[in-house]
Amino acid sequence: MREYLLVLCVAAGVTWLLTPVARWVALRIGAVAQVRDRDVHNVPTPRLGGIAMYAGVCAAFLVAHSLPALSAVFKYSDVQAVVVAGGVITLLGFVDDRFELDALTKLAGQTVAIGIMILLGLQMLTITLPGVGAVQLGSEGVPLTVLLALLTINSVNFIDGLDGLLAGVGAIAALALFAFSYSLSSGSVTHGVGQERISAPTLIAAVLAGACLGFLPHNFNPARIFMGDSGSMLVGLMLSASATSLTGQFNYTNLDPKLAFPVLLPLLLPLAVLLVPLVDLLLAVVRRTRAGRSPFAPDKMHLHHRLLEIGHSHTRAVLIMYFWTALVAFTGVAAFLTGPFMVMGIAGSLAVVALIVLAMPRLRERPS
Repeated sequence: MREYLLVLCVAAGVTWLLTPVARWVALRIGAVAQVRDRDVHNVPTPRLGGIAMYAGVCAAFLVAHSLPALSAVFKYSDVQAVVVAGGVITLLGFVDDRFELDALTKLAGQTVAIGIMILLGLQMLTITLPGVGAVQLGSEGVPLTVLLALLTINSVNFIDGLDGLLAGVGAIAALALFAFSYSLSSGSVTHGVGQERISAPTLIAAVLAGACLGFLPHNFNPARIFMGDSGSMLVGLMLSASATSLTGQFNYTNLDPKLAFPVLLPLLLPLAVLLVPLVDLLLAVVRRTRAGRSPFAPDKMHLHHRLLEIGHSHTRAVLIMYFWTALVAFTGVAAFLTGPFMVMGIAGSLAVVALIVLAMPRLRERPS
């Protein structure tokens, strides 16, 4: 655990130190987000925060390579695949932050980056089903990996609309994946069936959490710099890479077959930690399609925009999104660690409180 904490702090520290440099570069080359009708910021703000985040990621992996326990992870190709594919998608985001590429060009670039990740050996190997066990994937693992990564990248990108929102949500999602994969590798809740290679997804999640946390102080309201697509696409790629690395790396043969929930969780957790952006993405696609517009056409009706419309402040809207992301993500992890029934009861109570807080601006508007 201490080595994971160290690389998390390295990613956070390097990202925090280099973000002002990225801001200076963005201002010099004109990578600045101008104020548009659908935006909530009221002054032009530099982008390219993802460049500093990628530097933090690389620095953390370099440190991890020199640590006794974590160096074993580099015998496999997962981390190398993340570094190379992450560099490609960060470069794509850099170009988009400066020149604003169209949606189809970005989609093609994302697919290329994911393809490189797959060619370097990181793809879905199994899908675990209750009562069946681990189903080995052949050639169908490639399109499933591409689909998961594209869905994650674009879902994450959809919520990058408020100061500090994506950095916080990304950190929460990464920490949830870290907690789950670390519990598998430790064997403490799986009767000793953890595997050494499970530290690959754990390491990826820890490094991503550090990069997001290091960027957050510069990005929280009022933001001095935006993550930009260079950062949002990197976050999405690394989240999907951590979840993908988790498949096929855990031995279920010694796990009680009656424990259907632990068997399902590796498949469900990536969806749980991304529930908020996934819901936002699906609602946006339906909304725009019904209006006869392209699913990629931007608008000002995302979940975070709606929170502002009903009367929440910028900071409170961000904190509400943090809470829901953490509630869904860590409920799944806690249910795996301690059993679902008590955890679900506590989570349900917290959800009721959160709904009351969510509705408070509307309740105040009602006449007495």
